[in-house]
Amino acid sequence: MPRHPERIPFGNPNDPQGMLARRDQFLEWLRIKNFSAQTVASRNVYLDFFIRWCEDRGIVRPGAVSKPILERYQRWLYHYRKKDGKPLSFRSQFNRLLPIRAWFKWLARNNHVLFNPAAEMELPKLEQRLPKCILTVADADAVLNMPNVETALGIRDRAIMETLYSSGIRRMEVVGLRIYDIERQHGTLIVRLGKGKKDRIVPIGERALAWIERYEQEVRPSLLVGDGAGDTLFLSNLGAPLKAEWLSLLVRRYIDAAQLGKTGSCHLFRHSMATTMLENGADIRFIQVLLGHAKLETTAIYTQVSIQKLKAVHEATHPTAKLKRKQADETLDP
Repeated sequence: MPRHPERIPFGNPNDPQGMLARRDQFLEWLRIKNFSAQTVASRNVYLDFFIRWCEDRGIVRPGAVSKPILERYQRWLYHYRKKDGKPLSFRSQFNRLLPIRAWFKWLARNNHVLFNPAAEMELPKLEQRLPKCILTVADADAVLNMPNVETALGIRDRAIMETLYSSGIRRMEVVGLRIYDIERQHGTLIVRLGKGKKDRIVPIGERALAWIERYEQEVRPSLLVGDGAGDTLFLSNLGAPLKAEWLSLLVRRYIDAAQLGKTGSCHLFRHSMATTMLENGADIRFIQVLLGHAKLETTAIYTQVSIQKLKAVHEATHPTAKLKRKQADETLDP
């Protein structure tokens, strides 16, 4: 979740045609159209960055924004440097520009501006990057064994990571799990309103179910404080539902503690699960359904990470793949 700009007052909230008024109307429209709270909050942050940038240059109404101004803002993002001196990634630039394009489309459609200056805005081309790290089966077991399961919180943490690794669900989906979402008889769990506001059912393994059951029986009752947690499955030590940022920090600490030379957090288990299943013969379309990807192209990235079968074919067929084969051929050569 992006951070909001410093809370220094900017814009004129009393101008009904000003940037702030049009921003608030747009955000309200997103809520009415059932966009997620996370999407609305994210677009609010990035629009505020743009509105502040415009105000610094004397632009106070959306109607004063032209195509050259948007191009100038895009160049400014490209040359912008963060506090550590590093530039914004093209992904970050893309994320900041996309809400602006959506905002001006809405403004033009509702006749708040005469034309849409962002209609021909070209967003940065995103790189198709492979995951930086993937856990092998041994790596994953090493991380899963890090919590001290002699303690209540250690049992909870083990159950959380087993759930992440077995089901491949996202951290927000783990945070949102309810007690009744776990179907032990069928070996499944229900993800309610996952990414894209879609429900889905995914399989979960027996080992993960065993740890969840132990957590529910031995730990969760002691964490309950009042009725604040409701039926949320995983709770903090204060008896409250977990926060996504806290969950990322928790998992990252266990991965670092395992000293594998690999970095990552909740998503690392998701990547590793998909890659391992592909290497063991799972069809990519099943992986797509399991991960909740809307497009097969998103899942296809794992076929590039899962290289073991390709490596085996290479070793079996390429004349220089193995040194021993070359030496044997040279020995037989008269």
